[in-house]
Parts: sequence; structure tokens; C-alpha cells
Amino acid sequence: MSRTISIEPVTRIEGHARITLQLGDSGQVEDARFHLTQFRGFEKFCEGRPYREMPALTARTCGICPVSHLIASNKACDDLLSVKIPPTAQKLRRVMNLAQLVQSHALSFFHLSSPDLLLGWDSDPATRNIFGVMRQDPELARDGIRLRQIGQTIIETLGGKKIHPTWVVPGGVNEPLSQDKRTAMLGLIPEAMDIAKRTYQFYKGLVPRFRDEASHFGNLPTMFLSLVTPKGNLEHYDGYLRIKDARGRIVEDMIPTDEYERVIGEAVEDFTYMKFPYYKPMGYPKGIYRVGPLARLNNVDACGTPYADVALAEFRMLQESGPVASSFHYHYARLVEIIFGLETIERLLKAPDILDTRVRARARGNRSEGIGVAEAPRGTLIHHYRIDDDGLMTWMNLIIATGHNNLAMNQGIRQVAEAYVDGNQLQEGMLNRVEAVIRCFDPCLSCASHAFGQMPLVIELRDPAGQILDRLQRG
Repeated sequence: MSRTISIEPVTRIEGHARITLQLGDSGQVEDARFHLTQFRGFEKFCEGRPYREMPALTARTCGICPVSHLIASNKACDDLLSVKIPPTAQKLRRVMNLAQLVQSHALSFFHLSSPDLLLGWDSDPATRNIFGVMRQDPELARDGIRLRQIGQTIIETLGGKKIHPTWVVPGGVNEPLSQDKRTAMLGLIPEAMDIAKRTYQFYKGLVPRFRDEASHFGNLPTMFLSLVTPKGNLEHYDGYLRIKDARGRIVEDMIPTDEYERVIGEAVEDFTYMKFPYYKPMGYPKGIYRVGPLARLNNVDACGTPYADVALAEFRMLQESGPVASSFHYHYARLVEIIFGLETIERLLKAPDILDTRVRARARGNRSEGIGVAEAPRGTLIHHYRIDDDGLMTWMNLIIATGHNNLAMNQGIRQVAEAYVDGNQLQEGMLNRVEAVIRCFDPCLSCASHAFGQMPLVIELRDPAGQILDRLQRG
């Protein structure tokens, strides 16, 4: 008989989710779904608030990547002010955004995914965690902790706090950089680069061991979406949107970020609180695309920094032709981006004008609508605001990086489950592989809880023994 397997909670991710696998009579997987089980509602409770509160409010969407929301929200507010922020302020924002990328990628690779890679998919779940990594490879674990600490220290040096800094403000930043702080941050870069390069070389040696996983972990023919510079290089703060297809052909290029609605639509399903963005011209669900480090490296012509460009060339050798299609290689892409982030932070901190005291443009609200787009560690992040004549929020839409990947994550877990899960001889390691493909995407589910329309709701009344007495369902 057919039956359903539920994996709840999905472990070593940020936020709360479950996976359900539908098995047929033969015990083989017939369907798989990824369920985001929490609802936040930021779009609604921000209505009526002054737009200047949005950076601080929306940053609370997440304690792991608050800087990403801080950047995108302030860019939307810059648009509402109709100002061009000072060049030095933009450089300083870029430094903080890249420090966020470094620490977040380190968290994903070392803390969340390395237990699988180092200890094995079938290892004891009680030790398949960062503490198991500490016992197996103490230096790797120390490197991961230290690299994340360096990223967080740069954020704290600039913003005063590691989590939820308020230093980025509409119009720029609220304080110029001092020489002492610049010297302190530059002093961290050599150690961070040593760790990043050492980890990259280590991981290159591991990759050949995972050929089978690479062929089944979300190895999908999708499009890729990301920001690029006007020259087509890697970009995380500004730039234009580029979309490539599964063969590596540019579908659309140099799309101004304020035209995102022309190419991105959003669908809703009744089994999750996460929306399903899609490429509008192809419709839903055919318009599937991926974002994040894998998409960014597939989309760019070059990184634009010396060591990262060498690593990018090696990354592209993972596939004989076309874009690197396997979602397993998100891990590889993160390590390349860490190197790029550190190289770029050093270059920005050495810029001649980085200590300039002109770091904020001041104005009142001059537009009724503002859009801010930036690349979060997990992919393209969009904040879209509308305000009334008093500067109060009347409408908001957030398209979260993890949400862009929703279609791909659902297809990915089905692909992995079909390859590894045997319902007649179920083993824990099989289910861990299903979870692991989600960890490749490094979803931030607290951020991604933004479903529109009628919210699916189930209320169950149970007796003390756990038996269901009554059940109401909406959606």
C-alpha cells in the first residue's frame, strides 16, 4: 500500500521545515514536497509604519543574515528619497555586505554541511554535527569558527553590533570610517585569506569522492538569475539582473532592478508558507530558475579579483560544457565567493576615499515607490515598498533569496529521494541525503516565510492519548 514518510524537522538548516515523501505500492518514491511550516507576516505588520523604520524592522526577519535585509531595505529607502548616496558610503556598505557573505558562507559550509562531507551520509546522527567535525578534524573546525568570527568582527567594527547593526541608514551610513577601524579590519584579512585558500584546496580534494551525489543532488536543467556588473562580472551590491538558461545562453541581460516585476512572477501552493517565484515569460512552473552562489558563478563572465578568477576557472571544469548544473556544487561556489569577498573587502578598505567623512545624503521622501535589490548570501533579495504622502508604508513585497529556489528545492528532494530512498528497506542515511540536498541551497526559512493569498491552516483537537477528536482545515 502507498504511504507517506515525513522528515520533521529538517536538520542543520535555518528555520523550521519538513519534507514529505509519497511512496507507491512498490515502495518507490512517487512525489516529494518541501514544507515551510512557519508564518511571519512582515509584509502586513509593516503597513502603517514610517518607511524609515523599514531597515531596522525588516532586518529582524533574520538573525543570521540581517545585513542582507539592511542593505536591500536601505536601497529601497534610497529610492524613496530619490538620492544618490555618496561614493564612500557605497563602498562601506559593500564591505559590510561582503563581510556578511563571508560569515554566512562559513556557517553553511563548516557548521551545517561539513559533517556530511567529512563524516559521511550514513554516520551516526548523534555525532554527525560540528562537534563530530571537531573530533575528526580539529583544524577544519577551528578554521570554520575563526572565519565566521572574522566576518562578524568586520560587521561589528563597522556597525557597532554583530547582529542587527543600525549603521546603514537611508541615504548612506551614519558614521564615517576611522583610520583605526580600517587598520583593524585590514589586519584580519591575511588570516582570513589563509583559511579560505586552505579550505578551498581541501575541498577540491574531496569533490571527486562525491560524483554520485553531484549527479543526483538537484542536478536540474534550470535557468539562473543574479546581479552582474555592467561588464558582466560578479556583483553583490548593485548592478543589473541577468538570466541564463540551462545551456548557458543569456535569456535576458542588463535588466534594471526596478523592472524585476517584468520578469519575476510569484505563485502560491497550499502546502507551504513559502512563495514560488518563476520567470514570467515561461509561466509557472516551467519558469524555474535558481539563485545564489551557484547561479552567480554560472552567470558571470569573471569574478574580477585575482585568486577568485582562478578558482572560478576551476569551478567551471566541474562540468564539461554549459553551466554547472548540480546543486551539490553550491558548496564549491560558496568557497569561491568567500575568496572573492575577502579580496574585495581588502581592495575597498584600501581605496583612497574610504575615510571620506561625506557618507550620507539627506532628503525627505520624494517618491511613493522604492525598490532595493542586492545579493544576499543565498541569492537575489528584493525589497519593494510603497508609501503615502506622510511617508507611511501602504504596501510591501519581499522576494527572499530562498524563495527563488523553492521550485528547485522541491524538484531536488524528489530527484534525491528517487535515487536513494527505498521504502521497503528504509535507512536513516537515505533520509539524510534527502535533507542534505536542502542544505546545499542553505535555505534561510525564517526569511522565506512570505506566502500570499489564503494561508493553509490546520487545527487538530487531540485527546491526552494523542488521538484526533476533531480537525479543521483551511487552504
